[in-house]
Amino acid sequence: MEYQVTLPSKPRVVSEEGNQGIYEIDSLYPGYGHTLGNSLRRIILSSLPGASITSVKIEDVSHEFATIEGIRESVMEILLNLKRVHFTLHGDDAQTVRLSVKGPKQVTAADFSLPSQVEIANPEAHVADISGKISFELEATIERGLGYVPREVLTKEKVDIGTIALDATFTPIRRANYEVENMRVGDRTDYNRLRILIETNGTIAPREALERSIEVMIHQLKSVVGFQEGVEATESSSSKADTSSASAGKDAGKTKLSELDLGARIVTALEDAGIKSVAGLVKKTGSALKELDGIGDKAVSEISEALAAVGLELKGE
Repeated sequence: MEYQVTLPSKPRVVSEEGNQGIYEIDSLYPGYGHTLGNSLRRIILSSLPGASITSVKIEDVSHEFATIEGIRESVMEILLNLKRVHFTLHGDDAQTVRLSVKGPKQVTAADFSLPSQVEIANPEAHVADISGKISFELEATIERGLGYVPREVLTKEKVDIGTIALDATFTPIRRANYEVENMRVGDRTDYNRLRILIETNGTIAPREALERSIEVMIHQLKSVVGFQEGVEATESSSSKADTSSASAGKDAGKTKLSELDLGARIVTALEDAGIKSVAGLVKKTGSALKELDGIGDKAVSEISEALAAVGLELKGE
């Protein structure tokens, strides 16, 4: 019986509305719905790059627990509002955005002065409510990254006085969930249909988020296809070879002289001297053997070669 593999379908759009999208993948092999769904969800939440404010400097403010006369919000509330502004950063270099307004005014993200590499997805986002006739100035640093990074990690060096470091949430994803249901494929009814819901902050389309997550998964899996020949494997082989040789040598020590590739005359001379086995032979030095009747330089050389063939040698001088 020939086994046929059914491949899943490409993602299908169920609905797309604003920053939220629902997509389906059909004909997944039984169990693959959860395997693929959980993997994609984790990648979507952790591995898609985004931009975030990492530090803020407000005119005449030295720390985040201060208040500003003429502004309804405290500095801490202003920082929380700034975290709700969603930036798109084109390029990997950090950029600085500035805000300079005069009250009374409802300050929103649209009041920022932006470099060409930065865009704001929600310009209507509220920043502060200035009730008095005062000037309000601040500058913020925008950086690109992955996931959530606490400010202790971002600020490896001491920041300037008056600069307030912030925790950064770089991920452009607000929500990502999936569900799996069974479906019919041929005669079987236990194949999986995967449905994925993605909601972003507007800096990336949900469809693009799904496509990028699939690309990340494919790239990661391709990098681990096959095996590498590492140092450990080589050392292991050498170790096994050494162990094998030692074992062979140990066994050869029990070998009889007659089993060595030696001439009959040399074997007779050794046995007449009381050397009956290879184990007794390797206890002798070359000089000691030359003192035996019938053993000269040529015979010692022949004995050394025969011992080397079984992984042994004469005792050192």
